[in-house]
Amino acid sequence: MIGFSEHLPVILICSATDMRKSIDGLCAIVAYELEQEPCFDRLFVFCGRTRNRLKILQWSANGFWLHYKCLEKGAFKWPGIEDDELSLTISTRQLHWLFEGLPLELEQAHPHVVYRYHG
Repeated sequence: MIGFSEHLPVILICSATDMRKSIDGLCAIVAYELEQEPCFDRLFVFCGRTRNRLKILQWSANGFWLHYKCLEKGAFKWPGIEDDELSLTISTRQLHWLFEGLPLELEQAHPHVVYRYHG
């Protein structure tokens, strides 16, 4: 599994994306439809119409990474568009839930705990 920093913002593109798009096509969606800068330090996550493939666009200092996952069986629990939102910001923890086939709104997941030995 890919490991991403917990502090890295994750932006899900809610609508179905043509999975034939490469880096330039995905950058155009980010820049012109979301009106965001694709070269910022964040992950942009796209899903196909059948919800069994996803691509992650990531800027890294001097170029882009394009991560791709195709499920052999099943589908990702991808959120739909609500209130005309084109994107949704989630945590890296929720991204890993999506990788595992879980919905974003897990109620039985363990809460994130910050523990300090010295107060």
